[in-house]
Amino acid sequence: IVIAIIVALVLGFFFGLQLVLGTAVPVRVVESGSMCIPYGYACDGWSHPFDRTLHVGDIIIIQKINPADLNANYSNSDIIVYKNPTDQSATPIVHRIVKTYEINGTIYFQTKGDGNGGRWPEVPSTGEYDSNTLWNTGQGVPQDLVIGKVVMRIPYFGWVTLFLRNNPWGLPVIIGLILLLVVLEFVIPVIRKQSKLEQETQN
Repeated sequence: IVIAIIVALVLGFFFGLQLVLGTAVPVRVVESGSMCIPYGYACDGWSHPFDRTLHVGDIIIIQKINPADLNANYSNSDIIVYKNPTDQSATPIVHRIVKTYEINGTIYFQTKGDGNGGRWPEVPSTGEYDSNTLWNTGQGVPQDLVIGKVVMRIPYFGWVTLFLRNNPWGLPVIIGLILLLVVLEFVIPVIRKQSKLEQETQN
């Protein structure tokens, strides 16, 4: 019952976030260090949850937003999550808006990882945007591929997800720990209680 309640609370929280934030994927785990600004060649993993730096293993909270309302004032612009224009089934990309423009009524975003292409917040004169370095189309991200913007980061807690994803033995370990917890909390007390009742009956 306790496990069922925990699962129900987690699922309820997730679906509640979907409704509140207006996106089917309100939570993601950062898998790449491209958004990590090298403060003296090292990132401060415990920086403020609203800090612009994102680290591998961070959980990010994503909110759906009208593309026209996104802040494109680099370097204080919004960090957006979007589908890869050349492979929309691939893992979504999390990068910062560098500039925006409109073509035939469609808004396009040129984006860049904070940790990519030289010293933050400079953009190299060669124009090292995602459209040039990642998918080589020369175009930015069209508005229909934008999933939402990052509104918060939670440091380190995403490492559990990365551990399960990157290690084939990760899931069995977690299942084993859950089973061990069930045995310690429920099975053993029941056995002890039955054993005590048997001893009392014999006496």
